[in-house]
Amino acid sequence: MKKILLLIKKNYLFFSYKEDHEKNIELLINTNVISDNELVFSEDYIKSNPKIVSLFINELCESHNITKISIEKNDLAMLILDLFNKNNYIKSLYLLEEKNLPFTLCDKIIKQKKFNYLNCYTIPGYLIEILDKNNIEVISRNEMLFSSKFMEENNLNQFSKIFYKISLRLSLPLLPTDQDDFFTFCKINKYLRTIHLSGINMKDLEFIVKTLKENKVSRINIMIHDNITNSDIINYLRKENKKAKKHKIYFKLVYSEEFLEKNIINQTLVTILRVCGLIIGSIVIMVIGYIALNNYQSLQEVSQIQDNLTQIIENVDNTKIVDELNKELEDSGKEENIVVNDYLASLLTVNKDTVGWLKVPNTNIDYPVVQGIDNEHYLDYNFYNEEDRNGWIFMDYRNENVELDQNTILYGHNRYSSGVMFGPLIDCIYKKWYTNPENQYIEFNTIYGTYKWKIFAIYKVDVTTDYLRTTFESNEDWQQFISLLKGRSVYDFKVDIGPNDKIITLSTCTGNRTKRMVVHAVWHGNIEENKNE
Repeated sequence: MKKILLLIKKNYLFFSYKEDHEKNIELLINTNVISDNELVFSEDYIKSNPKIVSLFINELCESHNITKISIEKNDLAMLILDLFNKNNYIKSLYLLEEKNLPFTLCDKIIKQKKFNYLNCYTIPGYLIEILDKNNIEVISRNEMLFSSKFMEENNLNQFSKIFYKISLRLSLPLLPTDQDDFFTFCKINKYLRTIHLSGINMKDLEFIVKTLKENKVSRINIMIHDNITNSDIINYLRKENKKAKKHKIYFKLVYSEEFLEKNIINQTLVTILRVCGLIIGSIVIMVIGYIALNNYQSLQEVSQIQDNLTQIIENVDNTKIVDELNKELEDSGKEENIVVNDYLASLLTVNKDTVGWLKVPNTNIDYPVVQGIDNEHYLDYNFYNEEDRNGWIFMDYRNENVELDQNTILYGHNRYSSGVMFGPLIDCIYKKWYTNPENQYIEFNTIYGTYKWKIFAIYKVDVTTDYLRTTFESNEDWQQFISLLKGRSVYDFKVDIGPNDKIITLSTCTGNRTKRMVVHAVWHGNIEENKNE
């Protein structure tokens, strides 16, 4: 009957057959000392009582902060790994037997779904790829003899190093053995991103590119370390670079610091212009690409939030929320002239700061509105209170959100390029937009009512706070304020505003931090009252 020895040492457990322990103890990882913490189980006991042994091992892992296991034999591993099915502590596995990793053991390791690191003697190529797809890093200990200058220069003496290699160095010219090993490397490796060449050799460069294409290796930067001044070679590289780009293979010239220092003044104008052209072109493309991607992501992210909120409004049972709001109104004595907006009340389950929903016609402005404890928070956080460069549309913290003030102020970032938040507000300054009668009415509904607002002023203004007032001392003060706003407007909307009217103000920057884009609209009644207007 086989006896199985369990040693506890630092942060790992070591398993071996008892009779083989003394002669193989030197294989222990990171130590040459045998711990006094020794336990012995019979193989039959483990097979008969796996739950008891598993619970015991879990206790050991927790009490000793154990994250690694080391197993002496592959066949022993097939038994021992079953004891870790419900163990959440172990992340690394060391297999000490100097044999090839068998498929059955590899399959068991993958099904455990707990390991992120495997150290074994040697492993077939197809198995390391399977493990890699399951996010398990593999290190093989068996060292290979260097068969070429290429292999030696890059220290590719283990199969796992070939598989995971990110960056290569190639000394030119390549010998036939170098070419053979490079071809084999490309068939095995899955992570290569950069190749550093010691110089320029057109024949070798063509071979390298051809090999990469044949093995479908892409997204590779070939860094050519050579002080090239010959215009014919530069033209050749430019032509070949255009061809290689189709396969996502890119050439880059790397001049030595000494060369740059000596030739910064004497280098020919043609070379400077061409190299600079390549660099500037690459930067421009990258910047444009980054901006385009950033804008696209912003639009997608905001659209996804809008869709999610629409689904919540349509599907969430808001009966309890509405009852709570009505109770609050009753307690405050406001229930007689204010009715809860059932449509928007469900959004309070997502964000308690919700105060309404704003929609500006023929723009992308169609968002719920929130109100924070200041005018800073929602510049950097979205409706879900997650950090977001787009921010969100929010009401001035000074405003009353139940019975609206005479001037209710809404803010939002100008994300014009992506078309989100108050970016589209910039279009309101154009005659084609503001003279269209359909565009002159804004919907701003609150938790406590559905309202329609008619635009009476649109303008750009230097940064000021004179249009951001929320309270007024008298009717005369109010009328002077309205006259100020109308006087700035790019168009006379011929809208009369009385002492008892209420307005909303939409404010954003213009892309120029010294100016603001502003739209004002006056309350034109409830939505239901204006449907047939």
